[in-house]
Amino acid sequence: MPQLDTSTWLITILSMILTLFIIFQLKVSKFNYPLNPELKTISMNKHVSPWETKWTKIYLPLSLPQQL
Repeated sequence: MPQLDTSTWLITILSMILTLFIIFQLKVSKFNYPLNPELKTISMNKHVSPWETKWTKIYLPLSLPQQL
């Protein structure tokens, strides 16, 4: 039974890693990053929905200990 020739595995794996690294670097270098990123002000508006009160009523008994 012939043995598996593993002599080329090292160069194959190293060349694959190098190629993936180069491709990744090329992809990342094409991105346009902002020079001065600024924080955006996000206004959180509270909307009262009719299901919000029902939600607690439905799931509140599950958090209570069971009565036997």
